[in-house]
Amino acid sequence: MTFGEKLFKLRKEKGLSQEALAEKLNTTRQAISKWENGQGYPETEKVLMIGNIFEVSIDYLLKDSVEPSNDKNAGYYVNKEMAEGYLLSAHKVSKYLALGYFLIALSIIPYFLFNQDPTIYIIPTILLATFGIGMFVSTSFIEENQYKVLKTEPLLFDEKYLKELTARYENLKKRYFVINLVGSGLFVAGILAIGIERRFITSEFLLPYYPICIGIIAIGIYISIRTSNQLDAYKLLAKNDIYTNRIFFKFQRKMRKKLDEF
Repeated sequence: MTFGEKLFKLRKEKGLSQEALAEKLNTTRQAISKWENGQGYPETEKVLMIGNIFEVSIDYLLKDSVEPSNDKNAGYYVNKEMAEGYLLSAHKVSKYLALGYFLIALSIIPYFLFNQDPTIYIIPTILLATFGIGMFVSTSFIEENQYKVLKTEPLLFDEKYLKELTARYENLKKRYFVINLVGSGLFVAGILAIGIERRFITSEFLLPYYPICIGIIAIGIYISIRTSNQLDAYKLLAKNDIYTNRIFFKFQRKMRKKLDEF
């Protein structure tokens, strides 16, 4: 079976028109028609994308094998558009996630401001905590389903783009190291101020400043979580070999294979 015959068969089984497949591959209907009629072959990037769309191996597409294989050990090809879309999505998710933790931390402040009257501090505490939880929930809607595969399969990239992505990751890691250090410093400073005052000082002279300390802690949490999540998104792509070698990733992958076989 030729490449064109396989492409035609897979497209029909998937229920895709030539126009629909062309749109997924960012090409023209005429190009799909030529490939299926054996009048040419797509470029390497398009072949990898076809393998992703129809969940078959590249070997099956290019060799004279008859039976399709869904063995993805080679990896899932990610083009530049998809990678950049994922990074943009991760940027939004990190913002909402960090904001959620920030608001939950701030929800403690009303207690110290109005601790003599529970009827006053309980309302702002509940509101801040509710908004914080709402930020967590919203991340599940912001994170698009099309990017979830990036966390479940080894990834393949165009070599030139991977070098560019790796350079961006290394630069970001250097810049975020300083920012993350500031965030960690604020968090530790706030915790220490409250901890030392409660453990070693009996006069409670810092008690009026607890809201400020908690605010500092909240800012530190926001900075640390936001930078860490954005950096992890870049690391998932640029250092995918490290990510896929983690024991947890291998365990998840093995469990998915058993479920598929079952």
